[in-house]
Amino acid sequence: MNEVDPKLRYNAEAVKNHRGSGDLGAPEVSLDPLVARIADEFRKDSISPVMVSGYLRIGEFATLSLIAATIMIAYVGVGQLWTYALAILFGSGLFVVLNEFSDGYDLRALRKPISSLPRIVFVWIATFALLALAAFLLKISDSFSRVWSGSWFVAGLVFLVATRLLVGLRVRTWARNGIMERRAVIVGGGKSAEKLIRALEVRHDSDIRICGIFDDRDDDRSPPVVAGYPKLGNIDELVTFTRRARIDMLIVALPLDAEDRVLTMLKRLWILPVDIRLSAHSNKLRFRPRTYSFIGSVPMLDIFDRPIRDWDSVAKRAFDIFFSVFGIVTLAPVMVATAIAIKLDSKGPVIFRQKRHGFNNEMIDVFKFRSMYTDQCDPTARNQVVKDDPRVTPIGRFIRKTSIDELPQFFNVLRGDLSLVGPRPHAVSAQSRNRLYGEVVDGYFGRHRVKPGVTGWAQINGWRGEIDTDEKIRRRTEFDLYYIENWSLWFDLKILFLTPIRLLNTENAY
Repeated sequence: MNEVDPKLRYNAEAVKNHRGSGDLGAPEVSLDPLVARIADEFRKDSISPVMVSGYLRIGEFATLSLIAATIMIAYVGVGQLWTYALAILFGSGLFVVLNEFSDGYDLRALRKPISSLPRIVFVWIATFALLALAAFLLKISDSFSRVWSGSWFVAGLVFLVATRLLVGLRVRTWARNGIMERRAVIVGGGKSAEKLIRALEVRHDSDIRICGIFDDRDDDRSPPVVAGYPKLGNIDELVTFTRRARIDMLIVALPLDAEDRVLTMLKRLWILPVDIRLSAHSNKLRFRPRTYSFIGSVPMLDIFDRPIRDWDSVAKRAFDIFFSVFGIVTLAPVMVATAIAIKLDSKGPVIFRQKRHGFNNEMIDVFKFRSMYTDQCDPTARNQVVKDDPRVTPIGRFIRKTSIDELPQFFNVLRGDLSLVGPRPHAVSAQSRNRLYGEVVDGYFGRHRVKPGVTGWAQINGWRGEIDTDEKIRRRTEFDLYYIENWSLWFDLKILFLTPIRLLNTENAY
């Protein structure tokens, strides 16, 4: 653990004196300039240690296989291709599995490559020993060249040693520059927070970086500086800070017997796309070890997990790119014909841009084919389109009813603003009976814990079109939250393939 982060060495008294109160009902409040500056320091995305070790697994498996295949082609030829291919894949995979069991991909091993090299060498030797044993028991050892196996062993060992040294250097550089870390905010001040911070700082090789402390209390129980870290604001300011910075984890440093305070905080924080942990460090009550997760040696109770993270996010992004490209290529004639029809139907641009809420409540520009007369377009969507709305052009009525107007959003998906499947993005000023959606539905902004989608679980269940009652936005939000809590690639695939079928029901689309 680093010493107190220099980014946090600001005048804590100034932070306290300049802090705004904020409206408790608003989704975001303004931040004190000093706190905003700290948030901006953490605005760049960090690299997850899980992703680094995952890419290392893939890279070592692929490169060890490539080394063996290259030696085979150069010395043996391709006469026994399948026999050697099976041995290569099995041997490379076996090394990765054994290295996993020996904690060779643990962050501590990557940070200290010199001390972990004996373990890597031993695992590589064990891999070849098991390969030799398997060949002996299967009576196929004569099928393989000794020169090939010896060359693979030596070349693979050189590669593994060089890779670990280079990765170790890179990991230390990333950790020093704040590129590879897990950014945490402590929720709650006083003695509980101080004990937690001291416990986290015991581990000097931890990847946790404490970005600040937030607490609603403003008295002697919660001083402006705790364990060298300034208190940056209250819980409402924490929501804004977490959306502005790239925070990975909120650690609630409150005792379990403060049940009401804990529940009140969690109700306000669960809408954020972060991991939320309740520190069990200072609690006298102890559960079984398997009940806890651990950050270093500090026990934590897992309250909420970020919905789509690490390899799940990689898989979802690959899914989005593949199917959006497929959709653009397949539907290109339809989009070209629509663009021509819009131009012939009325004056103005073909594409209409509208500000909507994206991931983590950020503002994004969503593309649509223009369906209204240019001088009557409503970028804020304050006045929803209703049946027989005179603002809608003749072509607009058709493309809205068939959802063709949404097709340009495939390009939003390629840009990374949208996902193919997710909660539909609502316009920033969208209202139900003169009230913003966030004022109608408690927890509405929990929809923004994932990227919004071109289609979603609510839409294929019939909740599309005009929202003219509070019940409609409540039901949409209910289906959106169900999707987030139950996400999987199979769920995305199901929604994607059901969408064209459900679009045949155009009753609420106008």
